Amino acid sequence: MKHIKVGDLMTDEVVSVVTSTPFKDVAKLLAQHDISGLPVLDDEDRVLGIVSESDLIGLAAADHAPVGEEPDTGRGGAPFPSEVTFTAGEAMSAPAVTVHADETAAGAARLMARRGVERLPVVDDEDRLVGIVTRRDLLWLFLRPDSEIRHRVVADILVGTMGLSADAVTVHVVDGIVTLEGRLEKQSQIPVLIRLTSQLDGVVAVASRLAATHDGSLPTPPHRTAYGMSL
Repeated sequence: MKHIKVGDLMTDEVVSVVTSTPFKDVAKLLAQHDISGLPVLDDEDRVLGIVSESDLIGLAAADHAPVGEEPDTGRGGAPFPSEVTFTAGEAMSAPAVTVHADETAAGAARLMARRGVERLPVVDDEDRLVGIVTRRDLLWLFLRPDSEIRHRVVADILVGTMGLSADAVTVHVVDGIVTLEGRLEKQSQIPVLIRLTSQLDGVVAVASRLAATHDGSLPTPPHRTAYGMSL
């Protein structure tokens, strides 16, 4: 089955900085491009880390809040220091959590959730930046039309992978929830079909109403007497 890859969803024109980029320049880029974070690169475009709004605010607040006094605040109550001298390399979170373009989008979504990050730089085999994928990009997985999901279950799984007929199972899809209904030849086919369907991009859950004609067990051979006659 063909899965959606990170390379299908990523943005390949990435706003990035280097470790020596000053605080104010990083802040300007975040505001101009309406983004909350960007990759920090070395001189050979390898990803070293990520610098985000929260990184900048946290470091600025720690560096400029006098003991016993509240720091000046800007829009939304965020610390707004009048003078800051640190760089992207000092503010960034490192090492960056990255992915490759040929990894599945579903795998990237699980990685993002597990590591608690909002964006993943996409790198090549030498860790050089080639793109970036965000949570918003990955939401596309869950917006896949029900009709397309049903087509993939029938064409890719039932026919293409399991070698069954297109009408072997009745497939209903509503809001990404797939219901499989019908009778298969073997009991062992049921968990395979459920597993493959649940792994399909865009599937939220699978409801099974499947039964089997045979349970897959071997028939018990007839008992024979010493004279070779079946009992």
